Formats: sequence, structure tokens, C-alpha cells
Amino acid sequence: MTQDEIFTKVKATLVDALNADDDAVTMSSRLQADLGAESIDFLDIVFRLEREFGMKIPRGELFPEAIFQGDPDLVEDGKITDKGLAELRDKMPFADPTEVNKFAADPKMEKMGDLFTVSLIVRYIAMKLGA
Repeated sequence: MTQDEIFTKVKATLVDALNADDDAVTMSSRLQADLGAESIDFLDIVFRLEREFGMKIPRGELFPEAIFQGDPDLVEDGKITDKGLAELRDKMPFADPTEVNKFAADPKMEKMGDLFTVSLIVRYIAMKLGA
């Protein structure tokens, strides 16, 4: 399956899950800031992606934000620590390194949602499918 084919299926999934306009879903669209996803939507998106692509997505693998909740080694004063950034890179090898590096320059927890883009999902699915 090509990246374009994966994107087409991911886009359709997100349009359905988030009631988003078809035109609003681009590779660079951020799930929360641009498409209006809320935390509960992430579970629905994972479920729909599993169905669409016929795969199992382990809990927290695609959207590992939960790894930072309450661990003072990973988050301090609302910012992700160097150890937390290393863990983020380890847990999200499919993330765009440019976006992760941009986030690392100002690693505020409230900005972490900006890492969750349509592109991130497409890259994740491609990795899982070996595409």
C-alpha cells in the first residue's frame, strides 16, 4: 500500500470520526488544533483505524501522551524533561523528526498535542504495514 493510499483511508477515517470537512484534512493537519479532536476521540480514531486497516494498535502506541502523566522524571513544571524527550522519541519512531525537534526546542506539555498530525498517523500505519 502506498503512502497516498494510506492517506486516503486515514483521511476518510478522520472525516467520519471527527465530522471534519474533507478539505480540512491534510497531511499537516493537527488532530486537536486543526480538526477539533478531543481526548475521547483518540480512542475512537484508533478503533476505526484498526477496523479500516485490519490491524491491532496496542493501547498507547500511536498516541503515547499518557506516558507523561504524573511521572516527575518525564515532566517537570509543565515541560517535558530530556529523559521525557528521549522516551518520546523511543515510543514514537514514526514521528517526523523535524516536528519532534521543533517541539523539543520548547517542550511544554500543552504543545505536545501538536505532534499528533495526520502525517503522524500515516507514517505509523505505513510502519505497521511495512510500506
